[in-house]
Amino acid sequence: MTNPKVYIHELIEITGHNRAAYMHHMTANWGPIGRTERNMLCVGVWATVGSTERWPETVNLWELDGWHGLAANFRHEFTGPKLQDPSLQRWWAEAANYRRGGYDRILVPAPYTPTIEEALERGIHGEVYSHEVVQVVPGQARTYLSMLEQDWMPVASRLGLQLLGAYRTAMVNDSEVIVISAIDTWERWADIAAAYDDDTSVGRWRRRIADVVVDWRGKLLVDSELNPLKTGQIL
Repeated sequence: MTNPKVYIHELIEITGHNRAAYMHHMTANWGPIGRTERNMLCVGVWATVGSTERWPETVNLWELDGWHGLAANFRHEFTGPKLQDPSLQRWWAEAANYRRGGYDRILVPAPYTPTIEEALERGIHGEVYSHEVVQVVPGQARTYLSMLEQDWMPVASRLGLQLLGAYRTAMVNDSEVIVISAIDTWERWADIAAAYDDDTSVGRWRRRIADVVVDWRGKLLVDSELNPLKTGQIL
């Protein structure tokens, strides 16, 4: 099993009360353009649950056809004299009303991470999602992803976490991993949160990775209205 894709992970800082408007603008108006012009598929556009981290914020995740697909995407966007896709001029102008800026990463999936088509086929979706940024010892991102598959995923599945994706961040010192999992209900999330403190299997996992993981930070996400994982349809 392998996943040949590359992903763009975006953290977008929203202004005022514009989170819902931005998420609709991103999914309804950019999603179809990205797919048609760049073969860039939306995996998800989520709202960050503010009580769990920075707010107001959205998390966007896009799937491209490997490194060459990403290069073609960059050429498409940055070839013009204004370093901006001309077909998106109106889209950017409207988006500017809803957000200040953002922070992006290029992500490389673990082989066992499903593509968006595979995720839809498997019925991966949730009322809430867990999003973790894991800082690992430099050079150990692949090691952690392997340990995640072998040692954590059986425990996570028993607890009620459905893996959407596990990725290492490119263009850093192989020192960061992002893991996104779907949770079917808020009640299930509450049970998982309690298990993180009390379940002996979780404790064993934490001890197992102690020499590899420097730190980790989790937060919760919820679907935008047109999220493919919610509607079952690729934008």
